[in-house]
Amino acid sequence: MTFVKAHSATPATSEIVRGDMPGGPSTSQTIMVPSLQRLLSELPPDAPPEAYRAAVREGNVLGKETASGREWAFRQLRRFYALDPQSLLFRALRDLWDHDADGQPLLALLCALARDPVLRASAAVVLESGPGEVVTTSDFEEAIEDKFPGAYKENTRRTAAGNVASSWDQAGHLRQEKRGSKVRTRVHATPASTAYALMLGYLQGSRGQALFETLWARVLDQPTSHVTDLTATASQVGMLELRHGGGVVEITFNQLLRPFDAGQGALL
Repeated sequence: MTFVKAHSATPATSEIVRGDMPGGPSTSQTIMVPSLQRLLSELPPDAPPEAYRAAVREGNVLGKETASGREWAFRQLRRFYALDPQSLLFRALRDLWDHDADGQPLLALLCALARDPVLRASAAVVLESGPGEVVTTSDFEEAIEDKFPGAYKENTRRTAAGNVASSWDQAGHLRQEKRGSKVRTRVHATPASTAYALMLGYLQGSRGQALFETLWARVLDQPTSHVTDLTATASQVGMLELRHGGGVVEITFNQLLRPFDAGQGALL
């Protein structure tokens, strides 16, 4: 089977940050999946940025005890996810979010990986380990230092390592074993998370079969054959477009990558 170039109304530039520059919210926070789930359950997909701020700060939907705690939570969530319907990555996340509750942690991780170089630097530790293997905080520290030598003081690096370990745990790739170590587990990929992962690969220039070989596709933690099946399911419900003909497969993202002037309608 061969694959051909996909076409869609893709913006000229993507919001995926460079992975070779230090920085990112993981130096001070995990990806906060439960907080994101609670916040998105309170607001419609087309809510403006100020609605997210108001929900966290004035409405206190996250149940923080202090004003400073509410402000901190909002800022960290915004750093990971943008919380703005004019952000391509966030709009696509919101398009897919309510279709697949089981896929929400993996969707959150994929978006956060695209926006956080430190979290992305930790990916090799997880993706190069197999189910049942023990992964330690020190493993993540080493990965961060290898990617960004000398960029972080020891305390900051240790904090970041603990945060990324927790983030991978929240997404389902790790399970707490004992303090300072976790066990690798197989994550549950879904059609929604598959569509989002393939979209990220597309935004970085991958086409055809290469879409199934990117970092984002590897984060799905499934054999390519199963990712292909999930892609077909995603197409059936309108998350992406998949066409077959004459041994050729074409993948497009007309809905997820629609122009912003085409309206803000979510998936049907």
